[in-house]
Amino acid sequence: MTSTASSTDTRQGPAPHDQRPSWQQRLRRFGYTAGQAGPASDVRERLVPPYTAPSARLWAALGFPRTLGDRLARWSGWGGPLLVTLMAGVMRFWNLGSPKAVIFDETYYAKDAWAIVHRGFELNWDKNANNLILNSGGHVKLPTEAAYVVHPPVGKYVIGLGELLFGFDPFGWRFMTALLGTLSVLMLCRIGRRLFRSTFLGCVAGTLMALDGLHFVMSRTSLLDGVLMFFVLAAFGCLLIDRDRARERLAAALPADADGRVRPDADTAESTRLGWRPWRWAAGLMLGLAIGTKWNGLYILAAFCVMAVLWDAGSRRVAGARHPYATVLRRDTGITFLATVPVATAVYLVSWIGWIRSSDKGDGGYFRDWAATAGKGGDWTFLPDWLRSLWHYEHEVYEFHVGLSSPHTYQSNPWSWIVDARPVSYFYESPSPGTDGCPANAGGKCAREVLAIGTPVLWWVACAALVYVLWRWFFRRDWRAGAIACGVAAGYLPWFLYQERTIFFFYAVVFVPFLCLAVTMLIGAVIGPPGAGDTRRVAGATATGVLVLLIAWNFIYFWPLYTGTSIPIEQWRSRMWLDTWV
Repeated sequence: MTSTASSTDTRQGPAPHDQRPSWQQRLRRFGYTAGQAGPASDVRERLVPPYTAPSARLWAALGFPRTLGDRLARWSGWGGPLLVTLMAGVMRFWNLGSPKAVIFDETYYAKDAWAIVHRGFELNWDKNANNLILNSGGHVKLPTEAAYVVHPPVGKYVIGLGELLFGFDPFGWRFMTALLGTLSVLMLCRIGRRLFRSTFLGCVAGTLMALDGLHFVMSRTSLLDGVLMFFVLAAFGCLLIDRDRARERLAAALPADADGRVRPDADTAESTRLGWRPWRWAAGLMLGLAIGTKWNGLYILAAFCVMAVLWDAGSRRVAGARHPYATVLRRDTGITFLATVPVATAVYLVSWIGWIRSSDKGDGGYFRDWAATAGKGGDWTFLPDWLRSLWHYEHEVYEFHVGLSSPHTYQSNPWSWIVDARPVSYFYESPSPGTDGCPANAGGKCAREVLAIGTPVLWWVACAALVYVLWRWFFRRDWRAGAIACGVAAGYLPWFLYQERTIFFFYAVVFVPFLCLAVTMLIGAVIGPPGAGDTRRVAGATATGVLVLLIAWNFIYFWPLYTGTSIPIEQWRSRMWLDTWV
């Protein structure tokens, strides 16, 4: 991930303007361009590339007047993403309360969420609590004994908000994950638009994620990983906006020559301060919420901090800095650190406020009284008791996580995730004909399952897309490919350190947005640059259109397995393409 900042526009010693090829021209040989075809007028277009605008021929072909076409183009930056988001939201909220059951790990997080929004810490529920909750409409008495849990509280607060709004039932505890899943599609549309400088490609990225089965199932289940994915994607988006704002500021500071063209200037590039950078602080907030949801957010924090520093170095180099890394160390690293690590740490500590404020007399949160009982004495008594107790709690949780190796039917090795090899069954029933949606003429029992599996065609294409992204990164030094690779690596590679642990495929939802961006980048390359000939563009658009339609068909085909819809057992078997899916 250390080459993320390297891009085709970061040469240290650019040749004279009229001799060197622009970054757009070089990218044209290898795929989609981020801006319009043709040479850049000055360094400003390399620092802040323009967005691709629809051709006037498009509006003419659609029969739209030029003025209407221009208006649609202005609105499309938000209009297109909102339409994609509407589609995603309708699918995710449709029949959200079904199955009316506590499925898979909802047995932990739905109840922990209800407890934490009422008491500030998790409680130890009776083993029959699930049936009592479902049969009583959620009108159950809270337990009194604190429970030992192994995940931080942010995700459970998020789930609990939905329960406070809509009740302690399946719809209530799935509401917020469905909302965040829907909003993540909107964010990805806008992130893709900013990354590729194309509203069309941004909407393609969002559409792909809207049609991914794993993202869809996780958006309809009250597990923590969907919440984590939302905060990680939000942090990436904030850093991307910060990158653009910093480059805009550098571009504005650079002097213009006699012809009005802005040239790289070493003194300006090395002396310009980029301010307090509020979007970087927002990224720190999002990363703190991510870590406060699940600890693997720490790996995301580390990877994104490195990426942000390298982006700064690339920006300074394009602006003309002779020593970009030394300049970043002097000018930017301090604010990068302050806006991320301390902010994330503070957010994480604040997320424990309910546990911290609970009683330390034995009737508060689990281990809340440790410093006053078993933890008395020692060298750290000058610290507040709540902090020492929290540190002890975190140490015990760490020991649990690294030692977790209990076998599970649906556990999988991370090597298998990228090819969709071992999905997780969240719910399964075999209703008889005429019951629970099973057709009366089914001829036998039906299958009703919620299967956490990525849309197979999308994931298998993503394998090829990742190869393309890595090639673009290593051999063409495309910063966009580096950013995508960073997102995938940060969410995926750390799990290879814990292959002996009990881990599951649905953890991969954290890097699903970046897989969709990788496929989108490949689609952009297949379509070709705006300056390509009509034959090339039509052939590319046709090929990618067929691919997206095939992904959509694949999603529709697996729809019953994503939603717990009853289907005849033979139809269920026909969807078990691999033996490892059963």
